Amino acid sequence: MAFPLPILGLLSLSLFLNTNAFATSGVRLGIIRKISPPNVPIFQEAPAFRNGETCGSQPTDGIHIAMTLDANYLRGTMAAVLSILQHSTCPENVEFHFLWARYEPDVLASIKSTFPYLHFNIYRFDSNRVRDKISKSIRQALDQPLNYARIYLAEILPPHVKRIIYLDSDLVVVDDIKNLWKVDLEGKVVAAPEYCHANFTKYFTDLFWSDKKLSSTFSGRKPCYFNTGVMVVDVERWQQGEYTQKLEEWMVVQKQKRIYHLGSLPPFLLVLGGNIKAIDHRWNQHGLGGDNLEGRCRSLHPGPISLLHWSGKGKPWLRLDSRKPCVVDHLWAPYDLYRSSLQLLE
Repeated sequence: MAFPLPILGLLSLSLFLNTNAFATSGVRLGIIRKISPPNVPIFQEAPAFRNGETCGSQPTDGIHIAMTLDANYLRGTMAAVLSILQHSTCPENVEFHFLWARYEPDVLASIKSTFPYLHFNIYRFDSNRVRDKISKSIRQALDQPLNYARIYLAEILPPHVKRIIYLDSDLVVVDDIKNLWKVDLEGKVVAAPEYCHANFTKYFTDLFWSDKKLSSTFSGRKPCYFNTGVMVVDVERWQQGEYTQKLEEWMVVQKQKRIYHLGSLPPFLLVLGGNIKAIDHRWNQHGLGGDNLEGRCRSLHPGPISLLHWSGKGKPWLRLDSRKPCVVDHLWAPYDLYRSSLQLLE
């Protein structure tokens, strides 16, 4: 049985400067005001998870995970966090680093009430840093500034974080996250599953491939597709190699010449394709959300699975709510902490 431990969410200073956001009043000057419903879903409280006997302490054996935080994807984030804690040998050693575009008190309150013992920090990502560098892609969700926040992790995270696991919000982990955390990067800046059978040329336009100066960026490399929704990043090497600036340079080229169609992924491929540490495919069973246009159902790929990822247009919580789920969506459902209006009335 899990027992509550006094672990509080750690918040960046900016949060405490916005305490007036919590000040609301239902009655003023004798006039009854209708209290608006919360802007985010309501979730049931998750169990408290305790460390195993061989875990050590968080400061010395901590596992750092970064995710973006957005009201539209909060239901997915909650499921992802629960899955990580539930399958972890050392859940108290896991520290979450959430990035959001703006202060959202309802989102913060929801995290604290759903995971009262979660060890976490929240940082504001300045959307202006990237807004003028974003080019329109094939799906509007890919054009949101927060989708590009992963590029700036090394600038945002505190100095004690030397390595980070970046995870999208539309996934669940069904293995001990420590096994991903301990992967040997072998001197590389990023580790992720590679998919060399995929048609790499389709990620860039004909204009890019016909321009010898642009396409020569891959000279001396054998680039393969990798999904940036699951990455282990050496933060120090990222900073030393000035990878943020390198990705930004390609985003500027994109604004001028239109060399790709997909959001934040292609700059990563341009800079790091063929130069990452490839890890087992079990750590990103991706594409479960279908393609970026229609989001049709897809089956699982053969082989062992440690992480299920609904990349693509179709999200499991939306398909389940519409009563038109795909078979794989039932693998996400056990981690869904959402309390429907029907449940609230019971």
